[in-house]
Amino acid sequence: MAHASYDPQCRRCPRLAAFLDAVAAEHPAYWCKPVPPFGDPAARLLVVGLAPGMHGANASGRPFTGDHAGILLYGTLHRYGYGSSATSTARNDGLVLTDCRINNAVKCLPPQNKPAPDEVARCNAWLAADVATLPAGAAILALGRIAHDAVLRALGERPARHAFAHGAQHAVAGFTLFDSYHCSRYNTNTGRLTTPMFHAVFDAIARHLDRPATA
Repeated sequence: MAHASYDPQCRRCPRLAAFLDAVAAEHPAYWCKPVPPFGDPAARLLVVGLAPGMHGANASGRPFTGDHAGILLYGTLHRYGYGSSATSTARNDGLVLTDCRINNAVKCLPPQNKPAPDEVARCNAWLAADVATLPAGAAILALGRIAHDAVLRALGERPARHAFAHGAQHAVAGFTLFDSYHCSRYNTNTGRLTTPMFHAVFDAIARHLDRPATA
């Protein structure tokens, strides 16, 4: 979708721009550009991840699409009535999100999935522009500490005032920030994040937004 918080030609981060160029040369069919937000422009829930994965969002051009982390995320969004399908396979697969939008703290693929602090900071203006479109009382779900800190900075709040913890909730600037461990392969395979743990966070979000616990 077209979105004011997204510039497909952004090259503000020299290291990331050079890396995308190299990946595009090796994988010419991949998206290899900043990945735009995906979902409902009028959403009351904004899900914020870390950054596109090499063979996931960086390939598909849609957040959490084509990589392992998307399995739990999109399955959960469908379970709770946000997604028209439990899977996200491609930008043109017909999937629709209702009352939910997905974004990332960093919109470009970073080497080794590790954006540098200055890259997270430089990309924060795009996240802030997206957060600014949320209605009062909206829920923001941060997947991991880097996303948590990025959301707080986008809201003009110091991260030190709100410690990240799985299942934590923070009232900030008229919104409620919910924390979850990232639904990465490492976290789900090691049991650091289980499906019931993830669903418990969505139960809390449903109560906050006065939505059904499951679809």
